[in-house]
Amino acid sequence: MATEQTTDLINLERYPIHKIGAARDQIIADVQLQLAASGCAILKKFLTSKAIEHITHEADSVAAFAHKSYNRTNAYFSANDPALNTNDPRRRFFDRSNAFIPADHFDRQGPLRQVHDFPAFDPFIRDCLQQEAFYRYADPLADVIINMANEGNGFPWHFDTNPFTITLAIQNADHGGAFEYAPNIRKDHENFGEVSKVLDEQSDRVVSIDLEPGDLQLFLGRYSLHRVTPLKGKRPRYVAIFSYVDQPDMVGSPERARQLYGRVLPIHWERAGRRADTLAD
Repeated sequence: MATEQTTDLINLERYPIHKIGAARDQIIADVQLQLAASGCAILKKFLTSKAIEHITHEADSVAAFAHKSYNRTNAYFSANDPALNTNDPRRRFFDRSNAFIPADHFDRQGPLRQVHDFPAFDPFIRDCLQQEAFYRYADPLADVIINMANEGNGFPWHFDTNPFTITLAIQNADHGGAFEYAPNIRKDHENFGEVSKVLDEQSDRVVSIDLEPGDLQLFLGRYSLHRVTPLKGKRPRYVAIFSYVDQPDMVGSPERARQLYGRVLPIHWERAGRRADTLAD
């Protein structure tokens, strides 16, 4: 049963994900149709206005703990290969900036984790994705995080390394921040020619979506090239990211933890078979 607190956060009247039956089945069927057609499904107003307000306040209260990183990357997160043609999309690199608020800054009783920990949430996502092997990411820095982006930030064109991404829009910037993607551009093959057209702003395959606070997005980002357009204004953009994997008890590598979150915990060293006291942290 939904607790009173969670009922106030998730729009269960519109999305009765906690009730087995025809209404839930129809929502799942609609999501699966969207994913099959374009690799992207959006549940508008999944959160209540109260949830948006409370999670935004929570994000503001821990924004100072966001770890920022800057690099240059191509759409594939791969190294430069001089053997490739200079106009190959794998040799085209763009500035990328990240700021992630690590998971351990969100209280277990706080509104963001109340949404994530709602008993019906994980089964609903699993059923939408039709995933049999489906587990929460066990990394204490990364199971539920918020991506924070400020003016000038954005994400250049890229493919995700994970098969799917589950996000909740929490707060938009004053301007910019549209989500753009080329649906299923590498579904059957790499399609480097079409990828180059997207990078050159010459593709007719690009779809633009303005996500609003409270929208839940399920996205198959391994196959669809996508980006977030640059932001303008003083208000930061907040997007919550819920992480799932296909193996139980998975955590990230020490190198990945340091890169994304700026620190490494003992569990990262232990899982990597290394001792923290023998390596500088």
